[in-house]
Amino acid sequence: MRTVPAMEKRSLSLAGHRTSVALEPEFWTAVERLAAEDGLSLAAFVASVDRGRGEGNLASALRVTVLRRVEAAASGQAMSSD
Repeated sequence: MRTVPAMEKRSLSLAGHRTSVALEPEFWTAVERLAAEDGLSLAAFVASVDRGRGEGNLASALRVTVLRRVEAAASGQAMSSD
């Protein structure tokens, strides 16, 4: 039986406000990789996702962004975080 990884909480400044985001370590790794691919710092990448997320929570928006980018890469499409 597989165990569920513990959540990893990180604090960031977004639009001048401190916030914390909890994600599984695997998602943090993917978010860091996408930020690097886009030439952005982690905070800048998360801020770009935050600006486009609408009403949903930030952790969910980050997971969906990772999923969409993985799906786009698998189908050969280019996609940005915005």
